[in-house]
Formats: sequence, structure tokens, C-alpha cells
Amino acid sequence: MASTVVQVMRRMAGTAGQVIRCKAAVAWEAGKPLVIEEVEVAPPQAMEVRLRILFTSLCHTDVYFWEAKGQTPLFPRIFGHEAGAIVESVGEGVTDLKPGDHVLPVFTGECKECRHCKSEESNMCDLLRINTDRGVMLNDGKSRFSIRGQPIYHFVGTSTFSEYTVVHVGCAAKINPAAPLDKVCVLSCGISTGLGATFNVAKPKKGSSVAIFGLGAVGLAAAEGARISGASRIIGVDLNSNRFEQAKKFGVTEFVNPKDHDKPVHEVIAEMTNGGVDRSVECTGSISAMVSAFECVHDGWGVAVLVGVPNKDDAFKTHPMNILNERTLKGTFFGNYKPRSDLPSVVEKYMNKELELEKFITHEVPFSEINKAFEYMLSGASLRCIIRMDA
Repeated sequence: MASTVVQVMRRMAGTAGQVIRCKAAVAWEAGKPLVIEEVEVAPPQAMEVRLRILFTSLCHTDVYFWEAKGQTPLFPRIFGHEAGAIVESVGEGVTDLKPGDHVLPVFTGECKECRHCKSEESNMCDLLRINTDRGVMLNDGKSRFSIRGQPIYHFVGTSTFSEYTVVHVGCAAKINPAAPLDKVCVLSCGISTGLGATFNVAKPKKGSSVAIFGLGAVGLAAAEGARISGASRIIGVDLNSNRFEQAKKFGVTEFVNPKDHDKPVHEVIAEMTNGGVDRSVECTGSISAMVSAFECVHDGWGVAVLVGVPNKDDAFKTHPMNILNERTLKGTFFGNYKPRSDLPSVVEKYMNKELELEKFITHEVPFSEINKAFEYMLSGASLRCIIRMDA
């Protein structure tokens, strides 16, 4: 990767302040294959940075909005929000990043000025909180991408399926330049979300029991967090038994498929654990899984953490006695990580070999074959597919 970085740095010399023409994978219509196009990327404006993307990866969020399920389509658009990048140039007012810095672009930002950013308890920035409906930059309400004069919409402020992109400075986390961008790029979204749900919110003690609902990439990251925390029992819950073998690599010790039982899954787990688990993390978005994750924790000290995003009309229902009996229900957004302040330390966990990222990376494709990444995810074959932008 070092030689790639050197080559990119040479190519970036002298481009500051200029419009850059580069390749991007453009979604012209919902659900249709992306098309590699030459796009124009404008220079960054005030409080913006222009990035050279070296590696990006596909997340379920990209697929969901590409399919435009239950949304008002916003096309043409450049998707992508998990990436490893180098700062090419910075706009007016940017003082904590400079050309050459290695960063992770993040779909939710940290302005460091609002009440949420100044709070030790929140990571939900008022200015830069995720907005899937906004396809333009905050500064002037315009896109930095265009093709022959036609604006191309941004996606969640990152749009990493382009060789160059422009993001708000608050959505770029500066990291250790020695960290391999083709590995740590997966920390920009789902993996950090799962890890943080365990580390920062559930906080299992050494020797405790943890149930993980949903064994996709986010759930496996939550399991990895439980493993690193020293949990002695990690119970994986999923409707797909084919996921169980893979989950063992992430520390899962036991498995439950709700379809294999004739009683509610929270009762199954309670019987397995003499009253319930110490902690649970729900990573599916299914309202029934959310309720089960809460009701399977032990009374007196059990904590359940909700990560998955439910349908807008769903309602969480449980008997009040489940709360009065001192079970705790929590929610989390991006694992409660503040992107700029906290992601560098997550990268260091990988550098110190505490965190294993390679096992999340199941596939790799060149940028020209980006549509294969969608095929892998839609078929359920991949956790994360790395897309090499220089290939």
C-alpha cells in the first residue's frame, strides 16, 4: 500500500484550487448497475476538504438507498461512505487537516461546537448528523460533482465511490498514517457501530454473558467487542443457521435459531443462562428481535442495546414490569463514537492487534468491477468487499 500512497501523492501535486476530472461510479437510476463515468470535482469551499479515495467498501446502507426502498429517489448520485483516503486540499478555515493527512470519511460528523459535540454523553452532532435526503453540501446547497454541467448528488456527505470527493471537515477523522487504509477503511460505518455498541454502551464485564441478535457485519462486530471485553459466553441469535460457523471466528460460543424452537427466543436464552444474559446487543432492525433482546437480559442488572433501525411505523412494546425489575434499555448511534475524537483510537486498537479487521473483509474487487461488490452483498456472500480505487 505504501507505493500506492506515494504514487497518489505525486499525482495530487499542483491540483489544489483546480477542478479535478476523475472516475466515479454513478448511480443513474434506483437499483440499476453503477456506471463508471468521468466526473468533475470542484475545489473545496470554506470548512471543506477534498479527498483522494484509495480504498472504499460497500455497506448495507449504500445498497438500501441505491434500491430506493421506501424513499423518494435522489438520482443521479454517487454512493459510498466507508473509505480510507488522503487529503488532497483544504478549503478556507480548515486548520486541523492538511494535504497528505490520512483520514477516514464518516457519514456523521463532529463539528466540535454544538451542545452534542461538547457533551461527553452524545455523538449526535447538530450540524453534521446523518442526512440521507440531502444530496448537496451545507456551505452553499450545491453539489461538488458534475458531468458536462449536470450536477450529481452526494450521499450522506461522503460519496466515496469516486476517486476524489469533497466532505465537510467535520466528517473526516485524521488517523495514524501507518495504518493500512485497505483494512481500516471498514471502520467508517458498520464495524465501528457494532464495536461501539458493545464497548461504549453495553460495557460487558469480563466473564459476563452477551447475546448478539443478528450475525451480519454489525452483529459480528458487536460480538468482536464482547470477545475483546472478555465475555465468557457470547450467544449468537440469527434466523440463518449458515452464519453460525463463520460467527465462531468472532468469539461467538453458542447459537440460537429462533425457528428451531417452539417458544419465544427470550425464554430459550433465559433457560440457557439461568435467568437471562448480562448484556444483549440487537443488530437487525426487526422490532420482534428488539423486544426479545430486551426481555432476554437478566433482571436486576441486565442491559439491552438497540442498534438496528426499525421501520418507521414500528412500535416497541413490552410489559412495564420488565423495566421496573431493573432491566435497562439503551439505544446507540454509530456506537456512541465521536468520529474525529474517537475513531483514531479505534484504529490504534487494530494497530496494537487488539482488534482483528481482516476477518470482516471477505472479498476485494477493482474499482472497474464495483458492481460485483453489490452482487456479493445481495447474495449474502460478503461481510465487507474492499474496492481498490487504483485498479
